[in-house]
Amino acid sequence: MQLIKFEYLGNDTCHTASGLVVVIDVIRAFSNAAYAFQAGAESITLVSGVEEALALKAAMPGSLAIGEVGGLPPAGFDFGNSPTEIVQQDLRGKHLIQRTGAGTQGVVRCVNAEQLFAASFAVAGATVRAIQKLSPPQVTFVITGRGFGDEDLSCAEYIAACLGGTNPDPQHYLERVHKSREAQLDALKIPGFSSDIDYCTRLDACDFAMPIQRENGRPVMRALRPTLDT
Repeated sequence: MQLIKFEYLGNDTCHTASGLVVVIDVIRAFSNAAYAFQAGAESITLVSGVEEALALKAAMPGSLAIGEVGGLPPAGFDFGNSPTEIVQQDLRGKHLIQRTGAGTQGVVRCVNAEQLFAASFAVAGATVRAIQKLSPPQVTFVITGRGFGDEDLSCAEYIAACLGGTNPDPQHYLERVHKSREAQLDALKIPGFSSDIDYCTRLDACDFAMPIQRENGRPVMRALRPTLDT
């Protein structure tokens, strides 16, 4: 088995990352994105600003804007950053535009990545399998949570352990999400957050990875489904 080198960066330094890069946001951007794909979304364009998201929505008839500022949906957005909300939607064939304070910022800043994935526990196993097929010598994880958030670091370390050939106990990593500073803070300010955190800690709830490609100069994420793409 090829040994893989792992590196861990935050949003402030991820612009230096090259090769294969995995941007992680467990609470809640890339958990929400995973469930949006599960609800039928065709693609998700990732942006850094609210006005940018709204302008792109206006330029793409039928598209929907999702995301948050300070944990809550901005005016003009169709949905917030809540997996509890998004799983109830019929998004078949829809093109989404996502803006969040952490996850999408990391993606937008990874300007030197050659291969780019977004990840959370919901797609951890599929992400491992997708990376294994690429056989990279190094994987760089971008920890997007505030203060190098332990919820995201936990997911990165779980994926790294799986790539390293061990059989890690997922419960240990999932418990770190519940105990993380991000989870504690968001529970105080976001209505219905307890349901969201349940969705965020459903390991391998989705059977696809979430690779990102540049289309017309913007990062666009799609679901890499095993039955269609392998």
